[in-house]
Amino acid sequence: MNQDEPLSIQASRELVQRLRELGQVRAPETVLPTVLEQIGPGDLYAPIETPIGTVFVAFNDAGVSAVMPADDVAAFERAFRARFARPIRPGGQLPGWLRGGIWPNARRGGSRTALARIAPTRFDLRGLSEFERAVLLKALEIPYGEVRTYGWVAREIDRPGAVRAVGSALGRNPIPLLIPCHRVVRGEGQIGQYAFGRDAKCAALAAEGVEPEQLEALARSGVRYLGSDTTRIYCFPTCRHARRIAERHRVPFRSASAATTAGYRPCKVCRPALAAG
Repeated sequence: MNQDEPLSIQASRELVQRLRELGQVRAPETVLPTVLEQIGPGDLYAPIETPIGTVFVAFNDAGVSAVMPADDVAAFERAFRARFARPIRPGGQLPGWLRGGIWPNARRGGSRTALARIAPTRFDLRGLSEFERAVLLKALEIPYGEVRTYGWVAREIDRPGAVRAVGSALGRNPIPLLIPCHRVVRGEGQIGQYAFGRDAKCAALAAEGVEPEQLEALARSGVRYLGSDTTRIYCFPTCRHARRIAERHRVPFRSASAATTAGYRPCKVCRPALAAG
């Protein structure tokens, strides 16, 4: 030992030497979860009932980190560890800031459950690319009970040529339902695919008051937008303004260019196309 060194440096050297002497000793598997619990960033989870059945919601100090369906607790834990490569453990009750975000809501006159309007929620989006984050954050802007297209998302994030990449990013959404990728449909209006399957997508939309069959019927007939002959404005069919158009004033359009040629302007709320000027 060098007598001229400060005691703090001597202590540090001794600690390093002792750590080296440990060699390849493996810490017990319980150490990491215990440490994570003490410092805060560990993931917890709780099951919750939704219109698509039971799902498991994972969360940590940063926010919600995952939403996954699973047959049981063990299957969920395996799926979470496989995808995120970090431990997870039961968390009991959802934290207060999340509890108001998503819950079953029995509709009057039946046992059908509805997806409640999402309360402001924090999200842990670590590991996602800047593009994927932009896509998911844009999906968050789609109002409850409305749908937009993959092309709309691409245009809104200034990547109009990245429609397929938008679809891929939504397909990898780690937090479905809370980040509502189920509200994004194909360009012609068809429901399209979903991480949990098409039936689950239809169920989530129906729980919000959207009628998937009606959307599919409009798509088959080639109708992509609805205009009002009184306001001369056209919208996506599920836009809250489109829903207010009386049947006798409703004008269907197959494309934004057809609506523009007819003298109609895009809705400033649902933004079916870029406004002129």
